[in-house]
Amino acid sequence: MRTFLPVWLGRRDYASVHALQRSLQERRIANEIPDTLLLVEHDRVVTLGRNANAQSNVVAPPAWLASHGISVVETERGGDVTYHGPGQLVAYPIFSLEPDRCDVRRYVRDLVRVMALLCADHGIGAGGRDQFIGTWVDLDAPHAWPGDERATRPAKVGAIGVKISRWVTLHGFALNATTDLRDFDLIVPCGIKEYPVTSLQQLGVRDVPAVDALARRAVAHFETVFEAKALDLTTSPP
Repeated sequence: MRTFLPVWLGRRDYASVHALQRSLQERRIANEIPDTLLLVEHDRVVTLGRNANAQSNVVAPPAWLASHGISVVETERGGDVTYHGPGQLVAYPIFSLEPDRCDVRRYVRDLVRVMALLCADHGIGAGGRDQFIGTWVDLDAPHAWPGDERATRPAKVGAIGVKISRWVTLHGFALNATTDLRDFDLIVPCGIKEYPVTSLQQLGVRDVPAVDALARRAVAHFETVFEAKALDLTTSPP
């Protein structure tokens, strides 16, 4: 059975964790460390994927962002512009998909499933969509995801952006728990204008757990979805 090391980093700035991810990916490719799952809550930051149209999709002026302590960081992940901030669980699996999970679409679906299971813990039905990467809910039926074709008011509760090198993963997902959704007005999230962003709190979940508690539940769901055994949760990266 696969095993992985879960690491809770707490509240951290984006740039330092981005550097840590890249270092761990290189070490995982070299088989120097086990599969590692970084779990973190970020300070406010706007990140740009490889295909980001920053001119159109970063709405707030750079000077305003800087004056409010919101950094803008270019990354090597796929996708467009996204936002991270307090009240959001971010998961970065540094996993080798070899030998039996070398399928990018399957990997993305697996990340959707982990977030959907976290939503289900709180009575929210969530799932994936064919044309839009991420984890979605139907605002007209928040307790049971009806499927992409039947959803009448889709809203994104979790974003996904990944980079895979030599079948070792980088980046991951961000699930909105108690995130201040007004911060998403600073950007066009993932370049999608026609559908809103939501959170567990906005969906009516009472007593949404703190991000560290969500992180512990995420570990269990990664075990289920990736058919793996988690080692003891730690706060120290390998």
